[in-house]
Amino acid sequence: MGLMILGMGTAVPPFRISQADAAQVARLFAGPTDGQERTLAALYRRTGVETRHSTILQTESGPAGERQTFFPGAASAQDRGPSTAERMQQFDAAAAPLAIEAAQRALNESGVAAAEITHLVTVSCSGFSAPGFDYALIGELGLRRGVARTHVGFMGCHGALNGLRVARAFAESDPAARILVCAVELCSLHYRYGWDPESLVANALFSDGAAAIVGSARTPANQPAIFELQSNGSHCVEETIDAMTWRVGNHGFEMTLSARVPDLIVEHLRPWLERWLNDHKLTLGEIGSWAVHPGGPRILGACLEAIGLNKAALTASQQILSEFGNMSSPTLLFILNRLRMTAAPLPCVALGFGPGLTIEAALFGAHGSCLGC
Repeated sequence: MGLMILGMGTAVPPFRISQADAAQVARLFAGPTDGQERTLAALYRRTGVETRHSTILQTESGPAGERQTFFPGAASAQDRGPSTAERMQQFDAAAAPLAIEAAQRALNESGVAAAEITHLVTVSCSGFSAPGFDYALIGELGLRRGVARTHVGFMGCHGALNGLRVARAFAESDPAARILVCAVELCSLHYRYGWDPESLVANALFSDGAAAIVGSARTPANQPAIFELQSNGSHCVEETIDAMTWRVGNHGFEMTLSARVPDLIVEHLRPWLERWLNDHKLTLGEIGSWAVHPGGPRILGACLEAIGLNKAALTASQQILSEFGNMSSPTLLFILNRLRMTAAPLPCVALGFGPGLTIEAALFGAHGSCLGC
């Protein structure tokens, strides 16, 4: 028995910026020399991102550097921008509306009334507050005051898969459970000033968004499941504790991403993935579609090489990266939603990578299929 996904919903902030304009804005915060300006422009072009949504944008028109006021231009080479406390205040104000929008869409599609939700699983790695946006979901959506709440925090880009694992466990332990999972990230609040290569890459990729699903152990009458989450897998690659990190700093959360990560994926992903699929009596060739978290174009390229896929297999991942950037945890749910809209064949494997280096996977099938039987 798995988790029947009955409804999905996504949401992004109202305003977006083109990658070309974002590169122009980056000059105000990176302080590049003439030679570095060319490097900065090339970096932004190579991300595979065309547009990104951000909660700090106040308009889409006018000079690129004047479309937001939260991040002032660097006053000196030592300026690192707003404090973490100021960034968390912004998260507290902006996360809930996005979460509510995505969750309401998932509920509407599912046919499950808000008052029927028994379990609420929230996911985020870009902000902390208590009470958090889970309280806003309860109050604004009309969830039960006794809904069982679980928060999956600080797990990075694969966090939604961890949230789905929790939801699946609830569904398998209680046939009457109705679970709402909501992931929201405001990554743009952690924009970092200065000329640091790892920060520049993160600044060029990350964005804001929210996604939600409604699931249960059984499908209601006349309400077919979109997917059935049938299994989850996890693998912490040995001796990679510093390959990717995500830590709280004085001026936002700070990411480090080793240049070794694509090579580590090429080396370690396929052997582990084959063992995991073999447990379900499946081979790589029997997977109908792939939802790979687009941490960046090099991550997608490494997955293509490791698994032996052609580029078309990751079209949905590339499209979401291009249209929305890297939204961290909600991104995989955006990709899964895109795959179902295009009637992608099942079974589907979702893959995400996070601090460690950690590989997270999920196996989705059609309702009633018996993968691994």
